Amino acid sequence: MNFISTRGQAPKANFADVLLAGLAPDGGLYLPESWPVIPAAEIASFKGARYQDVAFAVLSRFTGDAFSADELKAEIESAYSGFEAPDIAPLTPLGGDAHLLELFHGPTFAFKDIALQILGRLFAVALKKRGGRATIVAATSGDTGSAAIAALGGLENIDVFVLHPKGRVSDVQRRQMTTSPHANVHNIALEGTFDDAQALVKALFAEKDFAKEISLTAVNSINFVRIAAQSVYYFTAAAQLAKPPIFVVPTGNFGDIFAGEAASRMGLPIAGLVIATNANDIMARALNKGVYQAGDARHTLSPSMDIQVASNFERALFEASGRDAAWTTHAMNEFSRDKKLVLPHNSVLPRLRTLYSAFASDDAQTLATIKRIHAQTGRILDPHTAVAAKAMEMDTFPGRPMVILSTAHPAKFPDAVTRAIGHPPQVPPALARLENLPEKLEFLPNNLPLLRQFISSRLAA
Repeated sequence: MNFISTRGQAPKANFADVLLAGLAPDGGLYLPESWPVIPAAEIASFKGARYQDVAFAVLSRFTGDAFSADELKAEIESAYSGFEAPDIAPLTPLGGDAHLLELFHGPTFAFKDIALQILGRLFAVALKKRGGRATIVAATSGDTGSAAIAALGGLENIDVFVLHPKGRVSDVQRRQMTTSPHANVHNIALEGTFDDAQALVKALFAEKDFAKEISLTAVNSINFVRIAAQSVYYFTAAAQLAKPPIFVVPTGNFGDIFAGEAASRMGLPIAGLVIATNANDIMARALNKGVYQAGDARHTLSPSMDIQVASNFERALFEASGRDAAWTTHAMNEFSRDKKLVLPHNSVLPRLRTLYSAFASDDAQTLATIKRIHAQTGRILDPHTAVAAKAMEMDTFPGRPMVILSTAHPAKFPDAVTRAIGHPPQVPPALARLENLPEKLEFLPNNLPLLRQFISSRLAA
């Protein structure tokens, strides 16, 4: 299995290269040179199978000789041994044709755990085989940071720097990051938005000498291994349903929903992917109006989606362009320069619309959805899942099973839940303990030289 960059100027890479590098050296994102296709009979056999076994069936298509079958199986078993739900990602009915795919049963109560628990373990094994150290710098809009820390905190030969936008994550999300006791974890509260943090991470990769000096890599969803690991729960969910489902996905950086496209390209029958956005509706505007245009990120009740530059959309554009690396490079350079890209109406846009649709909702609609679903079913949704539930109501596919990706435990957003239903959700003991732990973080302005200096000083300590 070889991997190529969406921008076509990077050498082909193997799985270990992609795992440890994150971003391709030409600034593009890695994808398989060709998608592995899982036979229909094998996909059918996933019904009733252990999640871990499906994960092995999917991930082993990508790993090549980077890991032996025994190594991969062992790391998968270890990754999911601490999840509260035996099914890892249980599918539960919500009423009618609607289902919730519960992705919040890992150590940080968010869907990022499902990919990062396995990525972290594979990362450590691959690094040990190659020797040396690695520096991971991650931008987070809330959940990636804590999941990365839970997966990588305390590991040898790895330093983890996590940038979150100051004041733009929930208190629980912040404490999950800043109360880490591990010496190899460095938290940074950045003045600015998630897009600012993400831009700084990309700028660090662009400084090739510095990136090489510190062995820089990423565990954000720009790392393809995250995408591959997240595609697994699309297979396990669809296997439990009688018809190909429509997946409704709360969408920020486009990684979780692109994992659905990845599953589709691997042979999973999917009736559609619904992009659910909050007031930061860049993806809804892109799909519905054909113009991908960034604005100012707005702070909402669903902060993990407060994004105006969806990095993984580059992967979808590359596929929709017929894997035209030259066009993708031109398009991404144009967007980087102008913050605007008109999607070709005779090729790229209609191809995107064959798989994706998109809907946006605001905070008032989010609160109303949490309140209504709680009254109807007794279920409490976190605000991100509520955005998806609202998008489901806006879609019209009668008779099709609808699967809402429930991406976080509601206890991570008690203020929003309280506003919606009049009282906070029950707090798991692991989250309650955070209240009494000391926090450790640094505050930095949105400044690349200062960030580079901070990283260098911590690595030299």
